[in-house]
Amino acid sequence: MRLSKITTRTGDKGTTGLADGTRLGKDHLRFAVLGSVDELNSHLGVLLTELLASDIRSVLLQVQNDLFDLGGALALPIKDTFPESKIVWLEEKIVNYNADLPPLKEFILPGGSPTGAICHVARTVSRRAERDLVLLMQENSVPQFALPYLNRLSDLLFVLSRCINRAQAVPETLWQRDT
Repeated sequence: MRLSKITTRTGDKGTTGLADGTRLGKDHLRFAVLGSVDELNSHLGVLLTELLASDIRSVLLQVQNDLFDLGGALALPIKDTFPESKIVWLEEKIVNYNADLPPLKEFILPGGSPTGAICHVARTVSRRAERDLVLLMQENSVPQFALPYLNRLSDLLFVLSRCINRAQAVPETLWQRDT
């Protein structure tokens, strides 16, 4: 289905439709999860306006498409359409990008370059989407691989923020223990 009419007025009474036609209140936890996933995708869109290495740009564009697929799977709760292969792909990217980074000896504070900081913001939104999904899972069906996907995605975004800061020659800010 393609949208040809953007203003439908169907949500004017506080409900929104799922892909199967079911209508739920706009305050339903499913829409909180969908909103967090959409917000994450928007933060990645902001990140993609920055100067990035072409391989990282390609990875982020694929993630945006995957997040759109995840949103679709969350909007169609009667059918699990989000495949495990997306998690495997994320894990491969994490290993690949982490391979050349120096080992961590301390926690890293979000920041660095503006581009790296945007990536950190996306990481934290991914963590929120993950928490929202856990709440939804307590009483609702969700795609089987949605939670591990969001978990791995936040890991990938952490690694990519380190790669971005390194490529821009901006040192990471290490957490200083209170002594």
